[in-house]
Amino acid sequence: LRRARAEAVPAAGRGERLGPGAPKALRDLGGVPVLVHAVRAMCQAEEVSLVVVVAPPESPDAVRAMLAAAPLPVAVEVVVVPGGANRQASVRLGLAALPEEVDVVLVHDAARALVPAATVDSVVAAVRAGAPAVVPALPVTDTVKRVARDADRPAGTPEPVVDTVDRADLRAVQTPQGFHRAVLAAAHAGRAGAGGEGATDCAGMVEQLGHPVVLVPGHEEAFKITRPLDLVLAEAVLARRETTAP
Repeated sequence: LRRARAEAVPAAGRGERLGPGAPKALRDLGGVPVLVHAVRAMCQAEEVSLVVVVAPPESPDAVRAMLAAAPLPVAVEVVVVPGGANRQASVRLGLAALPEEVDVVLVHDAARALVPAATVDSVVAAVRAGAPAVVPALPVTDTVKRVARDADRPAGTPEPVVDTVDRADLRAVQTPQGFHRAVLAAAHAGRAGAGGEGATDCAGMVEQLGHPVVLVPGHEEAFKITRPLDLVLAEAVLARRETTAP
């Protein structure tokens, strides 16, 4: 029942921290747009049969043409829909594009373009095993400080430390995040008019409904391309893959 697993890839973000230019998902990475790398990564997973790309609302046709020109596995259907004003609206539009028979949904950041297929499949396996929401994650390796918030403090000025957080209990989450479709749809329906306060990802919205969220091991190559240095790191990962490919 490969048709029962689908992927929603929000790609409508502007990516302003990468500097001026095209939206983040459309930036060049090794001669190929970041979005194409992300879609290929999803298509390579055993458990994915449909990828819904949520494109920048002003350029869905350009994204369709870009993906049509890319060599993608023919066994996986790829659909492009226009995105919304924010991430939550874009995910809702992606959900609405899924066939009724799809019961497991993955939500993946296009900016995490190099996630290994094994990580994707492990998320689906955990949902299939009964978890309503599953997130890949890595242990936090840096020391983390909690600071006193002050909305009036100018950016870049010293911040007072409140305490040091025990990082043994912390995890840095990645994507794709996996869900039973009904759970994810309920979370988005409940937040549609509220803006999703307090939640920065779909798993956080599910938590607010009281559903358990479980973590599976993430992967160091599933990092998010956010700043110019991330593009340099991504190029290095691609180069290493090319030299180690059988």
